[in-house]
Amino acid sequence: MSELMPDKGIGLAVIGCGTVGRIRAVLAREYPGVTWLGLCDIDPDTLKKLATDTRADYATTDAAQLLARPEVTAVIVATDESRHVDPILMSVARGFPLFIEKPLATDPVESARVLAAIEESGVDAVVGYTQRFRRRFLAVKQRLRDGQIGQVTSVVTRAFMNRMVPDATLGKTDDTTGLTPMVVSGTHSLDMSMWLLEGRTPVEVYARSVDVVLGPSGTKDGTFGIFTMDDGTLFSMNINWALPAIWPGSVYGLEIGIVGTTGVIDIEDTHRDVIVASEHPQPAGYRSRGFEAPAPRHVDFVGSYPPGDLSDGLLWGPMREETMSWFSRISLGTRTPHATAREGHANLMHTMAMDLSARRGAPVRLPITPEELRAGLREETR
Repeated sequence: MSELMPDKGIGLAVIGCGTVGRIRAVLAREYPGVTWLGLCDIDPDTLKKLATDTRADYATTDAAQLLARPEVTAVIVATDESRHVDPILMSVARGFPLFIEKPLATDPVESARVLAAIEESGVDAVVGYTQRFRRRFLAVKQRLRDGQIGQVTSVVTRAFMNRMVPDATLGKTDDTTGLTPMVVSGTHSLDMSMWLLEGRTPVEVYARSVDVVLGPSGTKDGTFGIFTMDDGTLFSMNINWALPAIWPGSVYGLEIGIVGTTGVIDIEDTHRDVIVASEHPQPAGYRSRGFEAPAPRHVDFVGSYPPGDLSDGLLWGPMREETMSWFSRISLGTRTPHATAREGHANLMHTMAMDLSARRGAPVRLPITPEELRAGLREETR
């Protein structure tokens, strides 16, 4: 296993130089403990541009070649969702600490295989759930730790998303199997709620979906579901990512209500507190390789782009906090709220269980095996 040497700093390999990989590589150049930066992307133009912008020490289109470099001590996997498995397993084989953009895999059996490899190797691997690093959620987590609303009895979560996300995501692949609102994006709000409900385990989920707008593209508009936890707590999880491209939320709007025996916590993370209305088109927020916003937006909920906000060319917000604290985690042993690989796998299983319940029109008992979930995906494509 590779050991990080504080006197030598972090030798960082970033595999995948698209939107998120770019953000994290740029942030790496701001962290003094990152002393070497290597990049990999299958698109030479994307790779060259980021290598120039970050003054990368090494750049290649071959992930194996990058990971074989003696300078590498830690890895960020930021490829497209369906291409995580190989770079993760190659990194695990070399014992590198890992930051993995969610999910571990888009197939539940492959996700279980990746998790097993990570845990058997003992490497420290975390999964990118950026919203854990918004200050409001960190503050709420502490209030719950302190028992300030007593025993939690129910949680309601609602997520609204601009349809630019599914349009861009589906446009990058011919295989849309598993690319549902829950698996791709609802996983963020599910992770947040499961993190706030820490200590409770889902035992059943019942869900329904609708596909009026995005059905022709191979996905669902939205999914509504209800989880029953092992202590009887009810958790309602709803998401719709088919809102029109002109919706003022450039990406994400989230509401969470938590009711306890002695109090309640009501979280509005919809970003409607700062609104810009202008004759000039507003930034699209979600930018992905090869994707252009289909219509101009003249009203914007400022702050609804999940990574954060740009000011004077620098990104500020939860993705900065998440990335910088990971560097401290692997170099200094700092305790952080990052999602573990096991939590990331559980999130995939639970989102896919919601989708399976919606397809079957019946409750799904939990836990469920990866093999049954995979079979459920095949039910849809017969």
